Amino acid sequence: MLIDCRQPMSYTSAQSGDNYRNWWPHPTMTAFTNDSIDQMTRLAHDTGNVFNMTERGYVLATRRQDAVVPNTQSDIDLEVVTDPKQIRARFPALSEEIRSVIHVKRGGDFASQQLSAWMLERFRENGGKRMHGEVFEITHDGVFSMQVITADETKTVRSDVVINAAGPFANAVAQMLGETLPIKNIYQQKIAFDDHFAAIPRNMPFSIDLDEKTLGWSDEEHAMLASDPQLQGLTRTMPAGTHCRPDGSEQGTRVKLGWAYNAVESPPQRDLANEAAIDPHFPEIVIRGATALIPSLRPYVDAPPTRFAHYGGYYTMTEENWPLIGSMGPPGSFVVGALSGFGSMSACAAGRLCATTICGGELPAYANELSLRRYENRKLINELQGSPDKGLL
Repeated sequence: MLIDCRQPMSYTSAQSGDNYRNWWPHPTMTAFTNDSIDQMTRLAHDTGNVFNMTERGYVLATRRQDAVVPNTQSDIDLEVVTDPKQIRARFPALSEEIRSVIHVKRGGDFASQQLSAWMLERFRENGGKRMHGEVFEITHDGVFSMQVITADETKTVRSDVVINAAGPFANAVAQMLGETLPIKNIYQQKIAFDDHFAAIPRNMPFSIDLDEKTLGWSDEEHAMLASDPQLQGLTRTMPAGTHCRPDGSEQGTRVKLGWAYNAVESPPQRDLANEAAIDPHFPEIVIRGATALIPSLRPYVDAPPTRFAHYGGYYTMTEENWPLIGSMGPPGSFVVGALSGFGSMSACAAGRLCATTICGGELPAYANELSLRRYENRKLINELQGSPDKGLL
């Protein structure tokens, strides 16, 4: 039984960038996402690609000549392009300042809503049930007893197994089971709009700027922002990670821009469009940041799109930006959480890993490292949490 107070995929998952990649700074995450991509590839084949999986790859661009390749390069199909003529010929939208491009071949995008709809249909066909309601109490006396508020009444659901997959609210559910998870919620935003200037080639890979940047304010704008304590940070050097891709088919016209520069933890809001969560300045900030990588976006700085989708969701994450999948709390309770900005791309492997754990099947080599048991290995945790690169995009 799936218990959810919302419709499936209508909260943070509805704000997904719908991208996938096997590029990570650690081989554990590479193996994990490779398994998920393998499963998605099989499903795309078996369903006639009902969820529109593409394989345009990822482009990671820098103005440095010596691009830093992740230490998992032997497990990843990638190439480093440093010849200026090749960069111009193969990635013509990129700024002429770009000196190195890491082209990750195993990456692309897909329609997560369509994939989830297909999964829910298979879930129903195999006897799965859904309950629209909110769990507010869980007790355990050998069997779990969950109290659920529905639209009409309070119901009791008893089960042998509980899986905590509550996304940004995972700690609230964990606490009902006497557990506290080492996770935090950070709100990140994206925009999408109709590219009426045709600034983005429709076959362009998902492109990410690896360099820090300033936003090119005029003297008047700079002075105004510097005078506001809440906005003065925008006048300083901003972090790397601006990203852009065409949205939809090669015949479409929409583009998506994102930049996960927020680092402030916040409690999850029920309404993702709540003024306490969403930043009205973000569209201008991300467009300005993206022009440093894609100069053809510059007309949108002077004439911003009047109609655009501005949305956001929570990166529910551990300090090391690895997921939590496996046992937690009383026997029979499990967690699938802390999927940060990689939830859609890793969902197939995450679900399979949790199911295999529950059923006592043969686990992949990375299973312990993606569970709460990894915190018993202080050497690993210190290494991961001390690393400046956690694969966050």
